[in-house]
Amino acid sequence: MAGAAPAEALPGATRIAPGVTYRHYDIQAAKGLTHAHVLSVDLRDRRIRVDLLYPGAVAARGTVSRLADTQGAVAGVNGDFFNITETQHPGVEATGAAVGPAVTQGRALKAAVPDGQRFGPRLPPGTNTRNVIGVGTDRRARLDSLSLDGYVGTSEGRLTLGGLNQYALPVGSVGAFTSTWGSASRVRATCGTDTDRAAPCSTDTYEVTVRHGRVVSTANHPGSGPIARGTTVLVGREAGAQRLRKLAKGAAVTVWHRLVASSSWIPYRFALGGYPVLRGGRPLPGLDNATSAVRTAVGIADRGRRLLLFAVDGAPEYRSGLTIAEVAEALRDLGSAEAFSLDGGGSTTLVARAPGADAVTVRNHPSGGVERPVPNGIGVFRAG
Repeated sequence: MAGAAPAEALPGATRIAPGVTYRHYDIQAAKGLTHAHVLSVDLRDRRIRVDLLYPGAVAARGTVSRLADTQGAVAGVNGDFFNITETQHPGVEATGAAVGPAVTQGRALKAAVPDGQRFGPRLPPGTNTRNVIGVGTDRRARLDSLSLDGYVGTSEGRLTLGGLNQYALPVGSVGAFTSTWGSASRVRATCGTDTDRAAPCSTDTYEVTVRHGRVVSTANHPGSGPIARGTTVLVGREAGAQRLRKLAKGAAVTVWHRLVASSSWIPYRFALGGYPVLRGGRPLPGLDNATSAVRTAVGIADRGRRLLLFAVDGAPEYRSGLTIAEVAEALRDLGSAEAFSLDGGGSTTLVARAPGADAVTVRNHPSGGVERPVPNGIGVFRAG
């Protein structure tokens, strides 16, 4: 692939905010000419911060432009792959929730679904749904993995928590749903298996509602509707359901959880899921070099001090797009040492606010002709 140039040398740069510039340029890819849009974000500039764009609930969606304007972001791109459809489970609602972990303002919103339950292209070898890109409290960006650590404590002992605000639970586990989940049905959490997203929904389920440390209600099937603050809904399937059936109304229950990083001891202020494509300046082995598509990705440059938000244009003349291997190469050419693939196709959207404007504008052409609502994204904000 040819035609890429270092991010700081690309022509036509526009200053969006202190430490934030926007550029667009052509890439001659294997399957034809494509067009890329790039936001360069200098994390050393304390007038700027990066955080999660999301609609206020895990199981909800909004367009990137609306999320950015609602939260006051000056720029952003779409984020993680998500539970977009449920054609294999008739009568079960798609939740719209993302695949991987999510952290905003240092607070864990959700954990990752099992690898076999993810939506999106085949994962590169050695990657999984727990992979994230994040920015720590030290203002450095990193690639990492976030795993759920948690338990349900009862008078009979502790039960390991298998999920947190996620649309699919491991077989035989118990998952916790909080007010952060939203009002979507929790039935989808008991469908499929750890290795087969299309497997039937479990027939052995149970739900327990805990409020202020006490069981207040139980049900044989997962429910729906908003969850009040101070309330946790526990959903069990198979062995997990059997354990929950032992909890009577009024029983004392403690629910505790956190996300644990595998590579860094520095807490994350922001993180979201996807999968890595570039590490240490080298593309991951086994990246797809055959399937071209419209893509969104993010690169990490200058030892974690600069982010490059990257989106391929979806206009008809550019829609052949890039392969995942070409995405890794493009971000390396832009100066990235690490890179991370996000949801693409109709989800790919990059927005930025022109200086003096009150709202962002969509800078690429979404391949579907209009913006697709998505569960989250990466937002760039003026600090303070």
